[in-house]
Amino acid sequence: MAINFSELAVEGVRSLKPYQPGKPIDELARELGLNESDIVKLASNENPMGPSPAALEAIRQETAELHRYPDGAGFVLKKTLSDKLNIRSEQITLGNGSSDILDFIVRVFVNDGDNVVVSQHAFAIYGLVARTVGAECIAVPAKDFGHDLEAMLGAINDRTRIVFVTNPNNPTGTWNTQNEVVEFLNRVPDNVVVLLDEAYFEYVDEADYPNGLKLLDQYPNLVVTRTFSKAYGLASLRVGFGVSSPELADLMNRVRPPFNVDSFALAAANAAMLDEDYVRESVALNDRGMTYLTSAFDELGLSFIPSVGNFISFRVPESVSAMDVYSGLLKLGVIVRPLANYEMPRYLRVSIGTEAENETFVRALKKVLA
Repeated sequence: MAINFSELAVEGVRSLKPYQPGKPIDELARELGLNESDIVKLASNENPMGPSPAALEAIRQETAELHRYPDGAGFVLKKTLSDKLNIRSEQITLGNGSSDILDFIVRVFVNDGDNVVVSQHAFAIYGLVARTVGAECIAVPAKDFGHDLEAMLGAINDRTRIVFVTNPNNPTGTWNTQNEVVEFLNRVPDNVVVLLDEAYFEYVDEADYPNGLKLLDQYPNLVVTRTFSKAYGLASLRVGFGVSSPELADLMNRVRPPFNVDSFALAAANAAMLDEDYVRESVALNDRGMTYLTSAFDELGLSFIPSVGNFISFRVPESVSAMDVYSGLLKLGVIVRPLANYEMPRYLRVSIGTEAENETFVRALKKVLA
């Protein structure tokens, strides 16, 4: 008799759909018979500069130790993070991308029947990791495409274990101010963990944008996550980290798999963190690209959501569907990100690329909309 393994699976897993990443370049090349070198991928918020030369050199040096397990404690990287960010090593949890930290914190604190609170239009992984353990994911309606922190406070109940706040938010690029975040943290119950996701922290240049790391001493229930996948240009290596009180870090490190960050990722992340010129150049390139794209949207009469990240979401004209525009761009070798699964069916998100990539995207968009 055939066994239906879906019926044997954990209930929370049965209801899930796999996370859908941006379409890979080689996949589009195969589907449409295009040359990979002619394809522009602006779908996954990657750093268009490529990796830091210092990171590449660190990887080359690490190849001689390929037969060795990585440092499970990540001592060197933690030391660099401590020195650069003015935190203590015992506050750090290293992850295979910052999404690892989201999984750890849920596994530590959330049981079947509990719930987590998120914002509408927030990163899809929050709901995925919560439902995996049988928890409810309470999505609070967004305010101007961003987090309505007051409404999120109102959604917290006796079964709430974690509130996820993304600042700035992906895929909308919206952000909350220092006063808004502090007021929110002051009113969250002490027994509810707040995870403040700062994956795009390095790109933000706003006077009243908060640095979550500076709030940790005041709020022992706060966890801040950051990543090397964006401004540091190491998306393929999957390395990120969480910073929290030593007590929370100790709990997360108990569920962290051994060697979850490999030797190449540890070495490259350490080198990238020290390469301040590379990060500055990455941010400057992003600023120029954002100015170019917003000007192009204005010229085309397209509305967009002002963004402080390395991406921007724009609304397609009423005369055409977002998926038709997306498909039209694919045929011209340009990959962007549709947002229907974020309850934004008329929007597409485009990552900021190099000057040439941005120009290619705008030319293709004009052709598709013509």
